[in-house]
Amino acid sequence: MENENFLPGLKPVLELLRSSPADIDQIYLRKGRPSRESSELLDLCRSSKVRFTLLPDDALTRLCPGAHHQGVLARLRVSSRTEWETLLSEAVKAPLPLIVALDQVQDPGNVGTLARTLYALGGAGLVLPRHNSAYLGPGARRSAAGALERLPLAEVVNLSRAVEQAEKAGFVTYAARFADGGQNALSSRLELPALLVLGNEDKGVRPGVAKRCAHSLYIPFLREFDSLNVAQAGGILISCFARTHLGASVSTSS
Repeated sequence: MENENFLPGLKPVLELLRSSPADIDQIYLRKGRPSRESSELLDLCRSSKVRFTLLPDDALTRLCPGAHHQGVLARLRVSSRTEWETLLSEAVKAPLPLIVALDQVQDPGNVGTLARTLYALGGAGLVLPRHNSAYLGPGARRSAAGALERLPLAEVVNLSRAVEQAEKAGFVTYAARFADGGQNALSSRLELPALLVLGNEDKGVRPGVAKRCAHSLYIPFLREFDSLNVAQAGGILISCFARTHLGASVSTSS
């Protein structure tokens, strides 16, 4: 149940914020009734960089029915996190040295499906912006079928900076988008180790992130069609990297 992922109550949430803020995905606080404790809670959120939202009382009750929330709910993380620097350093050891970055992807099912595909094909891990990303709760876990518990997952404050750091660490960076001079994913020989950025379901990769990527990568359509969703497109692109890597491994061993 979704309720299992919420911690209700002012004192329990304050204690968790003081001791283990990394265990909290987001805090929901009753709007319009300030108190000393709620002010302290907001100060801790800001200092620990835990995101928070102010909501009316009935919205809090809908989030966690039956809970005595006292105007405060903490939504807990359900997947462990890996430090970004650790993921960068360890990625080259993966069967497929590919990191997939999700630029504000909102649908938990899409994230879970991508994690499942990436893990199955040997990918190194996922990276997400700390803010404006899907909540990796039960919906994501169902779609991932266990992959989210096994695949390294990192969060970064600034995805554009993370792309730059990956390039400095020796990764070839790709943005999944149609652009002048872009590479056809089905016919190009893709380079590894690589970082592939997949964009938001509606807006795609943000321009500020895309311009940090060395290459644009697209899937050619052979029929008139609007688009694929991010999980479908990501699955195709991940398999293109896997095909390139498998071909290189076969050539090396023969």
